[in-house]
Amino acid sequence: MSDKVFLITGASSGIGAATARAASQAGYRLVLAARSEEKLQALAAEAGGDGRAVAVVTDVTSWEDNERLAAAALEAFGRIDVSFVNAGFGGKRSFHPDEADTVEHWREMVLTNVLGAALTVRATLPAVLASKGHILLTSSVAGRIAIPGSLYSSTKWAVTGMGQSLRAEVAGTGVRVTLIEPGMVDTPFFDNRPQAALQDDDIANAVMYAVAQPAHVDVSEILVRPTSQPV
Repeated sequence: MSDKVFLITGASSGIGAATARAASQAGYRLVLAARSEEKLQALAAEAGGDGRAVAVVTDVTSWEDNERLAAAALEAFGRIDVSFVNAGFGGKRSFHPDEADTVEHWREMVLTNVLGAALTVRATLPAVLASKGHILLTSSVAGRIAIPGSLYSSTKWAVTGMGQSLRAEVAGTGVRVTLIEPGMVDTPFFDNRPQAALQDDDIANAVMYAVAQPAHVDVSEILVRPTSQPV
């Protein structure tokens, strides 16, 4: 049981699930976290089940859930080599009360995308330091370019800053930090999507590229856009 351990939040679908499959194929053992137990269990079974993957139902906005997630990884496999802080979701583009999402949607989005990411980093960092491992955070093109009327964009700017702050903190420890910044992925989230949007597997490939580099190479940011995306 010497294979490295890859922890993923937001693992039940989309980029998280695609990355779980890619990491499993690369020989990693998996710790899968999300709110959907049924989807997590199915993905864990697909990855080999007991001894190869564990599913941990997790609300990343809860510190106790993040603590339990990290503890479950250590109990099952004794280590965390990669922590992929990926859980998050978006919303409508408007600050106008007649056009925007509900205040409750905003609150949940900010708590998940920003606080949830920070809590997962906090909970998994000691184990990643011990393994001289890798932390990756899912930001966005929207975390590099302000999207008009988008509170989601604001949350991803926060994640971009979080990744840069974390990298500065762990410099010299052997831990690597990578920001993954997707452009338009094939979901209904974006208006006026390009004809050839990215697929979840495209982002998973970027994640696996970063983690596959030699220990002395830290790929700090990967910004991935469809060829046809102008911004």
